[in-house]
Amino acid sequence: MSPSPRLHRGQPRPSALAGRWYPADPDALADTVRAWIAEAPAAATPTGRVVAVLSPHAGHVYSGPIAGRAFAAVSGGPYRRAVLVGPAHRVAFHGISAGDFASYEVPTGTFPVDRGAIAELERAELVTCVPDAHAEEHCLEILLPFIAEVLGEVPILPLLCGRTRAADVARALEASLREDDLLVISSDLSHYEPYDVARERDVATLAAVVAGRGEALGGYDACGYLGIQAALTLGARRGWRRTLLGYQSSGDTAGDKDAVVGYGAVAFELAGG
Repeated sequence: MSPSPRLHRGQPRPSALAGRWYPADPDALADTVRAWIAEAPAAATPTGRVVAVLSPHAGHVYSGPIAGRAFAAVSGGPYRRAVLVGPAHRVAFHGISAGDFASYEVPTGTFPVDRGAIAELERAELVTCVPDAHAEEHCLEILLPFIAEVLGEVPILPLLCGRTRAADVARALEASLREDDLLVISSDLSHYEPYDVARERDVATLAAVVAGRGEALGGYDACGYLGIQAALTLGARRGWRRTLLGYQSSGDTAGDKDAVVGYGAVAFELAGG
């Protein structure tokens, strides 16, 4: 396979995952995503106004059912923009990198990037822009087909966490989040533990998140722990409560229980909303 052409700021970002992490055919992709959203248990539906969701980011065959539960919670919601934050897996850098492209493309939609918001965050020295970090990164793109299904092709603000602190992520989110935004926190849970060990660890991690006690989380618990901690910090200031929407591991969806990856979905709601 030849290397992908280098991406530059202001260009469209084509899909890096279609045909590998999820179907390249738009109809097949839409059908599978729609089915996972429809299968979300009604008992797990939040009762308040959802302002943020935690969703996993593995290939759809592994984490799609749990991602469906996250996005079922916001289906048809009055959101005008999605702010996505996740961990950089492929390129190392310091700080928080915004994906300053014209758009992100997936088979079921094209999402314009809010470049004006990125410019404001750059001027405030809250983010940098490292295009190479976003070019092949999966943790944000993998969720866009779900957003396309429930919200359509809304503008997005894509943020990747490099070597940084949760407090800095919270500052960037505090400066950018608007009342009509949906915050999407992208994270898997434990990685490559035996099924029962992973489940015990992941249940404890999700219990801590729902209780608002994320300060002790680290990369061993959740690769996107910085985004989770930042959301909990904002939630403490803004009165968000949290609802567990579901948990599975790759041992539930792909069959191999010797070394699994955990997936959880959590909704963050306005108290009394």
